[in-house]
Amino acid sequence: MSDKNHDIQSAIRAAAENFLKERRVNMVIGYGVNSLGETSPEFVRDMEHARELVWNNSCFHNLTTYLSREHIKKYFPVGIVVKGCDMKAVNMLLKENVIQREDVVVIGVPCSGMGDPVLEKCKSCEDQEPVEAGEKIPGTPDAIEGATDDAFADIKEMEDMSPGERWAVWQEQFEKCIRCYACRQVCPMCYCKRCIADKTQPQWIEASQHLRGNFAWNAIRAFHLAGRCVGCGECERVCPAQIPLSKLNSKMAKYMLEMYDYKAGADDKTPTPFTTFDLENDNDEGIL
Repeated sequence: MSDKNHDIQSAIRAAAENFLKERRVNMVIGYGVNSLGETSPEFVRDMEHARELVWNNSCFHNLTTYLSREHIKKYFPVGIVVKGCDMKAVNMLLKENVIQREDVVVIGVPCSGMGDPVLEKCKSCEDQEPVEAGEKIPGTPDAIEGATDDAFADIKEMEDMSPGERWAVWQEQFEKCIRCYACRQVCPMCYCKRCIADKTQPQWIEASQHLRGNFAWNAIRAFHLAGRCVGCGECERVCPAQIPLSKLNSKMAKYMLEMYDYKAGADDKTPTPFTTFDLENDNDEGIL
């Protein structure tokens, strides 16, 4: 472990221990090591356990996905360790009234990218330091090797294709989908108590694993995340079929930026394009 990661880890442990000691929170959601020796989500309810929290370049998980779970809500207020991309999810959950500010104490961590070598999604990261975090862990993140200033560099090759070529690419990709819904389960913005994919009356999406149903599922999910996806990339990381789901979400994010000058999760106050309704809107000036 690098000295910087060691310092961050020590600061996370101290913050978690202090929050629990002062009873500011009933639980801290952070990272620990599971029985297989892997870094995984950890749910801490006592100070002794807080001393086992870790920080390393395998802290991939966007822990904010747990904030909408009913079995976690009963412990509110909770503390939670977040990276920059995770903080954007907190802001979206606040905007959509899934959580309230008093429910969560955010422990913001400077992030130098995850993975070894660093994940592709981290190379276009614009949020290495969480903004608006309640408790900021001190430190300056290292520059990410291979970083790019183009947030949409990942979709340039596909944008250069003809519509027919893109159609062929996505047909090939969606044929691989096994409909495990891992993408849904890991996404902080997929918090519906009953997903549209599980409804049978009416049945909007065919449940069988075939191209028609797979295409409908992935396309509808991408549209549901328009203006809401924070780009954490967890859906793609956990996909067992290795479908490049981030490219779909990135394209939708680009549309939101170009059409509405909007970035999902940049703050917790700016109205979202597709969840804002104004009785005075005559539909001539866009959604907002």
